[in-house]
Amino acid sequence: MAIRISVDIDAPLDRVWEEAADLASHVEWMRDADRIDFEGEQRTGVGTTMNVLTKIGPLATTDVIEITSWVDGTEIGVVHRGVVTGTGRFLLEELSPTRTRFTWEEHLDLPWYFGGNLGRPISGRVLGAVWRGNLERLKARVEREG
Repeated sequence: MAIRISVDIDAPLDRVWEEAADLASHVEWMRDADRIDFEGEQRTGVGTTMNVLTKIGPLATTDVIEITSWVDGTEIGVVHRGVVTGTGRFLLEELSPTRTRFTWEEHLDLPWYFGGNLGRPISGRVLGAVWRGNLERLKARVEREG
């Protein structure tokens, strides 16, 4: 299942990057991320590993996420190694000195009890709606805090 969502944020790229790079704060704008526990002391960059308690409706799982790419100001890539597997990334693009596009891409494989291949259309719509809401909360947070 592939999902790609973008939002344009009225803030400079470095301010949006500051929020994206603060991995621990993602629970503050990602409604589905209930808790983040880091493995080890590393909090940024390639190799950072997190156990993310993820909840959508009555479904919950711990998503093991490892950062696989980190390009300051541009990209954070991950691999998912929990019950849900796959890859994802955040991409930031400067549209102007005061406007940034934030794109969230995911390529996920769901287990059979989350619908597997048959549930992809429904799961894709549900996850897309959840993540669109997450990006709208990120946008509001960044624009509010300047």
